[in-house]
Amino acid sequence: MPGRRAPNGTSRRTFVKSAAATAGLFTIVPRHVLGGPGHTPPSEKLNIAGIGIGGKGAGDLRGVESENIVALCDVDSRYAGGTFKRYPEAKRYTDYRVMLDELEEIDAIVVATPDHLHAPISLHAMKLGKHVYCQKPLTQTVRQAQLMAAAAKEHGVATQMGNQGQASEATRRLAEYLSSGVIGDVTEVHIWTDRPMRGAFGVYWPQGVERPADAEAVPDTLDWDLWLGPAAERPYHSSYHPFRWRGWLDFGTGALGDIGCHSIDPVFRALKLDYPTSISASSSRVNDETFPVASTVHYQFPERDGLGPVRLTWYDGGLKPRRPDALEAGREMGTGGTLIVGTEGEMLDGRLIPESRMEELEALPRSLPRSPGHYVEWLDACKGGATPGSDFRFAGRLTEVVLLGNIALRPELRERLMRTDLRWDGQTGQFTNVPEANEFLDRTYCAGWEL
Repeated sequence: MPGRRAPNGTSRRTFVKSAAATAGLFTIVPRHVLGGPGHTPPSEKLNIAGIGIGGKGAGDLRGVESENIVALCDVDSRYAGGTFKRYPEAKRYTDYRVMLDELEEIDAIVVATPDHLHAPISLHAMKLGKHVYCQKPLTQTVRQAQLMAAAAKEHGVATQMGNQGQASEATRRLAEYLSSGVIGDVTEVHIWTDRPMRGAFGVYWPQGVERPADAEAVPDTLDWDLWLGPAAERPYHSSYHPFRWRGWLDFGTGALGDIGCHSIDPVFRALKLDYPTSISASSSRVNDETFPVASTVHYQFPERDGLGPVRLTWYDGGLKPRRPDALEAGREMGTGGTLIVGTEGEMLDGRLIPESRMEELEALPRSLPRSPGHYVEWLDACKGGATPGSDFRFAGRLTEVVLLGNIALRPELRERLMRTDLRWDGQTGQFTNVPEANEFLDRTYCAGWEL
């Protein structure tokens, strides 16, 4: 296999040798920043480049294709083939660094690579003054999320994380319901997903498996060296790419990283959550290569802004909380959902238990500003409009909290955490009672890819 290229283009061998008030979290983007009623004149269109365009990136580009899609970058030309065909005038690249160096006219980028490349690409672009839309989770590590938020502020660029539900009516309505006091003071939140499992229909991606013992030939359409980026060198295998990278510790963030930034977001906003004070977890058998097949993670959040403490529990791999006593017979708790428990009632997926109680909320005023759309928020912000709902300040903090849960799942800490919770100090950004956990706040980088 050829040597690994560091960010300056040399091979690895050559290189080695040489949170806020609820209303403040929901924004309206002014329409006046657009060039006319319902459209933007060509002279005001952004020049956008897509990086990682074969999967989710293809959909993200469709969300912003009202602008000029001027460049496309992917390490796998076959996987990205459909997107290349959709934008035939866009310049094509394999290496994002070459693209950003050559095309100064790029105003903004859309990043939808595997998780381990989010931070290197986004930080590079922000330092060049480019606006950035980056898929969730914002980063692979807690420290990367902090760097991303700081860089967005320092360079004054418009940012948005790809958790589209933050812009939805359902997210705002939930916040209005909870602030009305209809279920009293919220004390517990339970959130679950079937990922990575899919019952009789197979799995979304592999977890709880060993590293493949064999090596496969690298497809001639793939630059495996660039795909690995900051990760340790390993032979190519279809167990990693395409798409199946998410459960591997080197490349992804598991089920919690995949879904947490979506499903935790609404309650994070509505309940004005910030850093937890403690985190604990339990899981199925784990190894040192992947996230477990199924896990449960507990976050304890303190009192804040006059609201009482909240215990949030995350479940994945098909695990779920106990079925509420008041839940009507026949009403399902789906493969993924949210149960919110208050002192005066409960809500399942944004609906009261029992359903008949929803009549109490029919006349509740819509008090929060509504979004013009997740992608529109970002595009308008790039043109001087209001801050998007999931800018890197908010998205960075949400991502940090999600990824703290992944640290509690680390196999290296398993025995220690059977005897204690992880205690987190948000002011210092450190675990205070298990010092060895702090080494997992960031990752080990291939030489030359350090941030």
